[in-house]
Amino acid sequence: MSEEQNKPSDATVEPSEATADTAAASQTDAGQTGAGSPGDRVAKLEAEVASLKDQLLRAMAETENTRRRAQRDREDASKFAVSSFAKELVSVADNLRRALDAVPAEGREQDEMLKGLAVGVEATERQLFAAFDRAGIKKLDPTGEPFDPNFHQVMFEIENTGKSAGTVVQVLQPGYTIHGRLLREAMVGVAKGGEAGGQHVDTKA
Repeated sequence: MSEEQNKPSDATVEPSEATADTAAASQTDAGQTGAGSPGDRVAKLEAEVASLKDQLLRAMAETENTRRRAQRDREDASKFAVSSFAKELVSVADNLRRALDAVPAEGREQDEMLKGLAVGVEATERQLFAAFDRAGIKKLDPTGEPFDPNFHQVMFEIENTGKSAGTVVQVLQPGYTIHGRLLREAMVGVAKGGEAGGQHVDTKA
C-alpha cells in the first residue's frame, strides 16, 4: 500500500465537530426565541409606551401650571405693588376735597384770588384722579347703596331716614379699591331699622 493510503482519515473528524457546534448554537437560539411570543413582546412595548406617554403628559401639565402661577404672580405683583403708596395718595385726595369744600360759593364770586386758588386745587384733584384711573384705583361713594361689610365700615346709624335698614345715607370718608381689591373701606352712616326701616344692621360686621 502507498503512504497516502496508509494516512489516517483525519478530515472526517473536523466536519463532524463543526456540525455538532452548529446544532448546539441553533438549539440555544431556539431556546432564547421561545422565551416569549411576539404578541407578549408587543403588549409589553405598548404598555411601556403608554406609561411614558402618561409621564410626559403629566410633566407637561405641571410645567404649564407652574408657568401660569408664575405669570399670575407677576401680574399681581405689578398690580398691587403700589398699594401702600396708593393708600398715602388717597389721603392726599381727601385733603384736596376738604380744601375745596372749605371754600364757600360766595367767596369764589367775591374774591378772585380765592376763586383762582379753588380752580387750581380742582385741576390738581382731576389730575390725581386721572392717575388713579390709570393705576386701576377706583373711588367708592356708596350713598344710597345697601351696606356691604366687604367695602364699608359703619360709624353710626341714623333713625327716621325713610330708607330701608342698612342703606348708606351718609359717607364720612369715601373708600377706594385697586383692581377690584379693597384698598380702604368707606366710612359710612346707615339707616337704622325701625317702624319704617325693618331689620337691624350689625355695625360690627
